[in-house]
Amino acid sequence: MRAYGFMAVGGPENEAFLEVPVPEPGPGELRVRVRAAGVNPGDWRLREGSYGTVGSAVLGREVAGTVVALGPGVDAFAEGDEVFGGCPGMVGGWAEEALVTASFAAHRPEGVPPEVAAALPVAAGTAYDALEDLKLTPGSTLLVNGAGGGVGVPVVQLARARGIRVVGTASPAKRDLVAGLGATPVAYGEGVLDRIREAAPQGIDAVFDLVGGEALRTVATLLTDRTMLLSVADKPLVKELGGRDVERDRSTAVLTALVRLVEEGALDPHVTRVLPLDEAGAALAEVEAGHAQGKVVLVMPTAFPAA
Repeated sequence: MRAYGFMAVGGPENEAFLEVPVPEPGPGELRVRVRAAGVNPGDWRLREGSYGTVGSAVLGREVAGTVVALGPGVDAFAEGDEVFGGCPGMVGGWAEEALVTASFAAHRPEGVPPEVAAALPVAAGTAYDALEDLKLTPGSTLLVNGAGGGVGVPVVQLARARGIRVVGTASPAKRDLVAGLGATPVAYGEGVLDRIREAAPQGIDAVFDLVGGEALRTVATLLTDRTMLLSVADKPLVKELGGRDVERDRSTAVLTALVRLVEEGALDPHVTRVLPLDEAGAALAEVEAGHAQGKVVLVMPTAFPAA
């Protein structure tokens, strides 16, 4: 079958369309005919070697599709079910067929399009888990450092739905997006602490960082309690600063909660670009450059005729 991935760790020049065997589902896995697949920063980071040396891989961490085969021990799904979820090892989704971890899969309601459902497991799931971790009460103030990206967009919405005030740092190009989600946008760069304090004179109760580096180091100074500092962008630095990474709960329960919020209109993953698999390289380049406002999703040619 046709897939898109990379042949060696390195830059985009190592990406290629691949012919790979159709995968066989192992215990606790589903095989789905892919209808849509999310594009995430983790895809290019895997290719460049951020997660260790990988000889080659089919990219793609999250998909929506139709179940075509069940692995041993799977009884919550059946062939023909429309599902969405995460891929084992966070690889393999940009293909005609892909494996999905059954315990990190959920049924896709008819009213939620595949390209929307495919955008939920990684970014929205991370956002949901971060808020569960922080346990902020209504009226608290959360700073989202990098509020205009794939994780920032859902975390602002989910926080606002919980009655949490949100201040979000963002580039000028994403200011209107962040404001439209219900957060107070603040520009990056010199003087950012003064702008945050002006936007939140009552103080910041927690920080969720999606940028890392010096931007993380700067905003961490807003907290006296560093246990309320989370980052998924710079795990070594956040640990050094007294904070922590987000502990993921990759479960059917979380995905079901997220898709229900989509149905209710409380969550929109903001899929701003839907491209065919033929344009996978361009899709990944857009995400790698940081220009995407919201989520980029690939659709498979076989997805178009389906209901």
